Amino acid sequence: MEYSPKKMQKLLEDNAFGFKKKFGQNFIIDENVINSIVDKSEIDKETLVIEIGPGAGSLTYGLATKAKNVLCYEIDTTLKDILNSNLSDFSNVDVIYEDFLKVDVNNELKKYDYNKLYVVANLPYYITTPIILKLIEDKIPVDKIVVMVQKEVGDRFKAKPGTKDYGSLSIFLKYYFEVNKILDVSRNVFMPKPNVDSIVVEFKKVNSKIDVKNEELFFKIVKESFTQKRKTLRNNLKGYDLEKINEVLAKHGYDLSVRAEQLTIEVFADIANSL
Repeated sequence: MEYSPKKMQKLLEDNAFGFKKKFGQNFIIDENVINSIVDKSEIDKETLVIEIGPGAGSLTYGLATKAKNVLCYEIDTTLKDILNSNLSDFSNVDVIYEDFLKVDVNNELKKYDYNKLYVVANLPYYITTPIILKLIEDKIPVDKIVVMVQKEVGDRFKAKPGTKDYGSLSIFLKYYFEVNKILDVSRNVFMPKPNVDSIVVEFKKVNSKIDVKNEELFFKIVKESFTQKRKTLRNNLKGYDLEKINEVLAKHGYDLSVRAEQLTIEVFADIANSL
């Protein structure tokens, strides 16, 4: 069936589907928003798209018309009949009914032949950050990520040092990606309507210019520096050689009383490289 908001809503009603708050289910019902996300993602027939949380498949339908393959991860098995019906026109869509956070995505990718790997999704608000971290920490070889997220979360993705939104996630993303907002999305385009507005954010893969000798240590240092945001580096990194860390901080005009939110990615790289 060709996508339309009315058809999707009827499909949900016919299947007596009940939205589950525990899965953060808010389905897009605006065709213009769907088309805009698909167009701005710049998908082509060389692209394998991973979609996390396809819901009723409205965005999936648009992705399938452009991509070589679409690999979906859906935790809610009660959506099977709805997705099968909505996506019956396509042979290039696979839906795996598992928790994305628990699967070995890299192993699944071996089944596909593709030149570009994109993640395009309307992410469930409650697990947005764990999903982004999994993509990074599992070294899933994505070239681009285009995701709709809660506006507050999107602000964290692109936050700068010294701002309240700046955190370990901001630094992780800056290490791998160029982050840009590409679309504002009203809460009124979802069913059911959430209490917040959203934005669509694009992450383009970059070859990092940051000199990091040991990535694992670097990410560990960053994460632990923000363990308790109101505490200083002296408290958050007390398990490390504080004398060496203080020497590095002094080069940049700081000392151990500084909080992590004041430091740039370059300072964290220097700290990790000194240990």
